Amino acid sequence: MRSALLREATGISCSTVAITDSGSYPYPNFVPLEIDAARPASYAVAADFLNVSDVDVVSLQHEFGIFGGEAGSHILELLRRLRAPVVTTLHTVLTTPDDAQRRVMDEIVMRSARLVVMAEKGRQILQDIYDVPPERIALVPHGAPDRAFVDPAMAKHDLRLADRTLLMTFGLLGPGKGIESAIRAMPDLVRQHPNILYFVVGATHPTLRHHEGERYREGLVALAHELGVAEHVRFIDRFLALEDLLQYLSACDIYLSPYPNEAQIASGTLAYAVSLGKAVVSTPFWYAQELLADKCGLLVPFGAPDKLAGAVSELITNDPLRSEVRTNAYARGRGMTWSNVAHQYLRVFSEVRLERPRSSAEIVPLVPFGSKDRELPPLAMARIAELTDTVGVMQHAQFSVPDRKHGYCLDDNARALLLMTEIARLRPLSPEEKRHTLAYAAFVEHAWSSAQGRVHNFMGFNREWLDPPGADDAHGRAVWALGTLAHCKELGHLADWAAARLLEFAPPLTELISPRAWAYGLLGIDRFLARFPGHLGFERLRSELCDRLHRRWLDTAAPGWNWFEDRLGYDNARLCEALLVSGHAQSNSEQVRAGLETLRWLSKHQTADAGHFRPVGTDTFGVDRLYPQPFDQQPLEASATVNACLAAASITADLSWRQEARRAFDWFTGDNDLHIAVAESDTGACFDGLHPDRRNANQGAESTLSYLSALTAMLLVEEQQSLSLQSADVSQCTSSPRLGARSA
Repeated sequence: MRSALLREATGISCSTVAITDSGSYPYPNFVPLEIDAARPASYAVAADFLNVSDVDVVSLQHEFGIFGGEAGSHILELLRRLRAPVVTTLHTVLTTPDDAQRRVMDEIVMRSARLVVMAEKGRQILQDIYDVPPERIALVPHGAPDRAFVDPAMAKHDLRLADRTLLMTFGLLGPGKGIESAIRAMPDLVRQHPNILYFVVGATHPTLRHHEGERYREGLVALAHELGVAEHVRFIDRFLALEDLLQYLSACDIYLSPYPNEAQIASGTLAYAVSLGKAVVSTPFWYAQELLADKCGLLVPFGAPDKLAGAVSELITNDPLRSEVRTNAYARGRGMTWSNVAHQYLRVFSEVRLERPRSSAEIVPLVPFGSKDRELPPLAMARIAELTDTVGVMQHAQFSVPDRKHGYCLDDNARALLLMTEIARLRPLSPEEKRHTLAYAAFVEHAWSSAQGRVHNFMGFNREWLDPPGADDAHGRAVWALGTLAHCKELGHLADWAAARLLEFAPPLTELISPRAWAYGLLGIDRFLARFPGHLGFERLRSELCDRLHRRWLDTAAPGWNWFEDRLGYDNARLCEALLVSGHAQSNSEQVRAGLETLRWLSKHQTADAGHFRPVGTDTFGVDRLYPQPFDQQPLEASATVNACLAAASITADLSWRQEARRAFDWFTGDNDLHIAVAESDTGACFDGLHPDRRNANQGAESTLSYLSALTAMLLVEEQQSLSLQSADVSQCTSSPRLGARSA
């Protein structure tokens, strides 16, 4: 199945954890780990490995005889520790389990997101005996190769057996296969068809061989001699490679499946035979009853060699019947090819990822929209400090470890400089924070290419630029950071540097074509003009960029699509914020109205049915007029929405926008689709987003800076509220005659 999954789905990886007995096996590279079946601790190690590997789904192939412990109970040690959802394929479903089997099965059912069976009978047993809800059961056929429908004569010629009528059974040899019954049918068949030959293909089951050696196979050989048919029964005593096995199966005229009892819910060997269009004679075990229905094979009673011989003989002599059975079987087998089975498994895997969060994070109760706000987290800077060195802030991380091979980017260093500027409005920066701020500023300075009048964005860890100057959005962010820093009197000489550098960085914005670059630039220009009101050059630049952004909206917006572009992208709310802020500064009511309308439209589409914030997911990107898809969700969107809504609240004095900002911020703390915190309040770290079933385990710069930017914005508003209340209290005290009299 692994190969089929990799063929049918692009961009996935798939590895196998093997269950191993006491032997040693040369596993291929896609088997990174093996479990010692007899050691419970080995299952715990495997669970730990899978958790660390951050796998999306675990597919467990369950058979009682595979795993160690009573009734295979050791596998429960793995299931109890796994964080990923588990899809368990049941190769055996017992109707009358003993106490140990029932305990194991009940826990497997409880810990599996989905149970896969290969026959309708299995579904019925799970519902009737184990009380499994129908929606947790998936019926997926046993997989089989997709091979052409060929005449056995062609393959028999290659085996130099063109003059023989070939019967075949294959698989690991053991008493449960019923080979004795088939050998007992051979005397009658040999008398009627002297050229008949029965191939028994496969090695003895390793567990049986470990306990009994080859005694079972030797008993079958002795039985063939005793019945006088030894020359007509041939044992292929080895495990065949797939191509060799299929060569024998293609040459087979009639396939025998003589299982001795009905309680067999699946058979890979029978699935292969049907898929290749073989004429099959089988006992009526459960799986065979379903698979061979509608004249896809012949069924004979259990333990009745004479009936088996009669059915085989009829197929040999009745060409129309044999042809009909083969044709029907081949048609049924088309739904069992590995490609079809892989697609069905992929659907199941996708469903369980969406259904159940598998993160180890604590589930946070969803706070109903409009309820009393929780206290804001403290502002912690430990994570940003870990990502920062003397060059600047590193882009990415593997889990919480900075990933040096991806180096740095101007985008993140501009974000970091902007953040430190905002924090300086809240409180004095520490000496370490001042050093970091200087590093971010130096990175912005170094990114500038005076020859091209543009900026670099990506730098390797070796401090060499990886791209030529010309990154539009990064240029806009640099202007935004410089303009905000220029307005920050708390940072003294750095503010002066930023103001001077903006004179060179800002004018090329008119050459850029990205609406986000315009928006970022407008936010920086607004702050610069707050320090230097009336600067004609920057006022003209603001007017031109704001008109461009407004014109983009006028040209694109349509009924049902109130947006600046044909597609939603990243950092969306910044477009609304820039138009709103710049329009307000210019007393342009049309631009303010457009900024508010687009922000309302975006907020509506970023609201889940339950009322919590659901940012535009990355699945939305790249498709025209596609409304926001739920995944993957990025911290950048939540942060942009927080800041845009706070700007709307400040400009309109409409407090509902402040509620919208808080709703977006609470996405970080657990009011989201998975009810898990995306940010860590004690370190200031933020995970790189939400997948359908978990948060991204990495904690990179963009995500962490987005969280801290949103938190800082919320804290600044909270501080302004507190100062306003204090001012109101002072005013009330001063104007109150009664209080004044008491003071006197």
